[in-house]
Amino acid sequence: MSMYLPALRHPVHRFAHRSIDFSARVALMAIINRTPDSFYDSGATFALGSAVDAALEAVDAGADWIDIGGVPFSPGPALSWQEEAQRIVPVIRAVRAQSDVIISADTFLPEVASAAMAAGADVINDTTGLSDPQLGRVVAEAGAHLVITHSLAAPRTIYPRPTYDDVVAEVTGYLRRKVDFALSLGIAEEKIIVDPGHDLNKNTLHTLAITAGFEAIAALGYPSLAAVSNKDFIGETLDVPKSERTAGSMAAASMCIMNGARIIRMHNIPESVSTIRMLEAAMGWREPAYLLHNMGEVNPPAHPGAPSGSPVHDDHSVRRTAREGS
Repeated sequence: MSMYLPALRHPVHRFAHRSIDFSARVALMAIINRTPDSFYDSGATFALGSAVDAALEAVDAGADWIDIGGVPFSPGPALSWQEEAQRIVPVIRAVRAQSDVIISADTFLPEVASAAMAAGADVINDTTGLSDPQLGRVVAEAGAHLVITHSLAAPRTIYPRPTYDDVVAEVTGYLRRKVDFALSLGIAEEKIIVDPGHDLNKNTLHTLAITAGFEAIAALGYPSLAAVSNKDFIGETLDVPKSERTAGSMAAASMCIMNGARIIRMHNIPESVSTIRMLEAAMGWREPAYLLHNMGEVNPPAHPGAPSGSPVHDDHSVRRTAREGS
């Protein structure tokens, strides 16, 4: 399968502290859930210090973007905007004080969005597809980015047995309408990102179809986000628990990238960095870390008679020499 290169309306997106050319790169969004009942880590980053540390560790590991949420998408009781803001604003403020990384707040409440942007968030990641128009107005006034996600349910409510005649076409049409709505609220076209919402009010067959048909989402012309990490569609497809879904997550992320996704939202940062860099290198967007194989008379460590520990046998030594240019 060849890689699909979407015709982006605005390839270069300028965030508050960084710019990304989505025509030649894929951005890695790391997930930080400051909730006691998060889907993946069951509250491992609920403590403020743990959340900040996890965010900065993700940056050090190669994440371009940190997505900070205080309320899960899953159905449950409403949380006051004050309590949600108390969960995420201190994390945003602490990370922003130490890094120029892109920061998004995962929220659908305009009051939380305002507080998050005041603390240093560049992006509002709304998983409810602008269920509250005031959120769009707040984002437009701040000049921030907005992620528009496909979902069908009212926030934090159950949506039993979702059905689609053509899930890819219906999700694409929904996102097109929501983009038009966002534009009408004053959000600039170059500030919009779209997300088809893997697993959000979709069963596993729906989500697999979205993954295979991601090209239609990317063809809308806005940078598209694939949030596939460790989700239920991977568990159900492979019959594995959350702790064993990394390989499936990388496969799903790769398929979305090859079909035009330009942002992937992931838990496993080192593995995701490697996945992105391999694909970027294959596309000619990134140079390999070093070149050694079949670049000389022999390939280490196959040279007979060379002493152990020589550059020919010691791959790390040759790697250092190649990098240092000596």
